[in-house]
Amino acid sequence: MQDYGRSSTVGDTLKIVVLVKHVPDAQFDRHIGPDKTLERSESILSELDEYALEAALQVSEARGGDKAGNQVIALTMGGPDAANALKKALQIGASSGVHVADDALAASDAWATSLVLAAAIRNIGDVDLVLTGMASTDGETSLVPAQLAERLGLPQLTFASSLEVTGRSVAVRRDSETTSDVVEAELPAVVSVTDQINEPRYPNFKGILAAKKKKIATFGLADLGIDPAQVGAAGSLTRVEQADPRPPRSAGTIITDEGDAGIKLVDFLAAQKLI
Repeated sequence: MQDYGRSSTVGDTLKIVVLVKHVPDAQFDRHIGPDKTLERSESILSELDEYALEAALQVSEARGGDKAGNQVIALTMGGPDAANALKKALQIGASSGVHVADDALAASDAWATSLVLAAAIRNIGDVDLVLTGMASTDGETSLVPAQLAERLGLPQLTFASSLEVTGRSVAVRRDSETTSDVVEAELPAVVSVTDQINEPRYPNFKGILAAKKKKIATFGLADLGIDPAQVGAAGSLTRVEQADPRPPRSAGTIITDEGDAGIKLVDFLAAQKLI
């Protein structure tokens, strides 16, 4: 584990990195390609990442936004199409984007992904806060935030349903079915947020035009000092052995009312162990 910290002389401005991901659109069926990875021809910015982006923008705006020197940097990794997630983030309001693009990244699991993202954050430098969604809508592992915090040597606050940055500390609320806990940490820190934290904004016409002038920096693995053998299928701890199409749904049971529909319904529910 390598420590990643900032000097205590840092002022009130913040540099916030938001992880964003280009994921298959949930409106369409998912397909596994010949290389046993998800096909991403019909992909969008992960909806859960929009909550993290909105949280970052609100923290930045509370301190004066870009004009005051605050930065919200959208970070992604993946093939050329992953840049579309960055473009959407810039349209919503991110200050700039960073794209880690390399053919060797294909088939990287959460372990390899966190390795690359940690190196990219170190490369960005002087980051105060790393914000992520609570999961990606394709893998849904929720592993990357914790792995990222470990690799960077930072405190992690996960599944935050509220977030407040005061001075050089961050406080979040974590809600369960029975309790709510408030957890605090000093900056820099890694925070993952839930879909209960806010209502993400939509890109407006002004934001779409402004995004065209914002910069996206692109790096390869060599730029980050990462050996290709550490990522992709070779560097991953998990791999897909087999993927089969989802079986078609069977026809439902139709109950015709012949005066005994209520009894038939109860019998059906009992057989399914629903009552």
